[in-house]
Amino acid sequence: MDLRLLRYFQVLAEERHFRRAAIRLSISQPPLSLALRQLEESLGTKLFQRNSRNVELTAAGRALQSEATFLLRRVDEVRDFVRAVDDEKSGLLRVGFGGSTLYRGLPAIIRTFRKLHPRVELRLQELSTVEQVLAIKRDEIDFGFINGLETPDGLDGFRFCREPFLACLPSDHPAAIRRSVHLKTLATEEFILFGRSASPAYFNSILEICQSAGFSPTVIHEVRHWVSVISAVAHGLGVALVPRAMISANIAGAVLLPLDGEGFLSETRCVWKADSERYDAQKSFAAIVQEHVGG
Repeated sequence: MDLRLLRYFQVLAEERHFRRAAIRLSISQPPLSLALRQLEESLGTKLFQRNSRNVELTAAGRALQSEATFLLRRVDEVRDFVRAVDDEKSGLLRVGFGGSTLYRGLPAIIRTFRKLHPRVELRLQELSTVEQVLAIKRDEIDFGFINGLETPDGLDGFRFCREPFLACLPSDHPAAIRRSVHLKTLATEEFILFGRSASPAYFNSILEICQSAGFSPTVIHEVRHWVSVISAVAHGLGVALVPRAMISANIAGAVLLPLDGEGFLSETRCVWKADSERYDAQKSFAAIVQEHVGG
């Protein structure tokens, strides 16, 4: 597929207007129209519906827009990588992470890596567990720090962190003054959970923990970040179970207490694409992460 035609398509898909798209591309409208016809002919399908004022994407056009965004981004990354090598740099390393990983030693890992590889361009991208797995499989990132007890199919990895879940309560909760809390005493509370769509592993783990204590939690809110979970608790919107690392967030208005009993554990894994050829910088990053493995 001609990348020039794909870039023209992407701009027109964003603008939905030939004149505006042509201005962005610094060309006149006739070459843009010709390029679009060539692309549609090569694909054997219509990508736009035209009217007197603007254009709208067809179903095929919407599908291509999503893939074009990915393909063009990869082209840009390859270009940047090649230029980095030409500039005597050591390459590019892309790392995905969930926000809670910042409280589990990720900053120290990044500092160590940059000290050892000052000429490697390191890019961090905050993504949910589901987003990271997809990004690795699509070669959009090289490493991820995901939640779960197992490494997903198609990926390799190792356990980075294992830690207990804690009860997260509003500071004015009757149980907040205790040294620990039995989970069953929270059976009638309204719970705030880490969203299933962002991390099925976290969501299911908390459901299983509650069920093992003899109740199914009443879930009133689902959010995408642990800091948001604790902040919602601090504002009195419910209670939650959160990984121990989140103590470091130190959010006023919320109290984190140990749970009575054993086996309420959260796990984070460092993962990468299975059977992928890894460069020296990638091998070094994995080795540094392993040095920081805890629990």
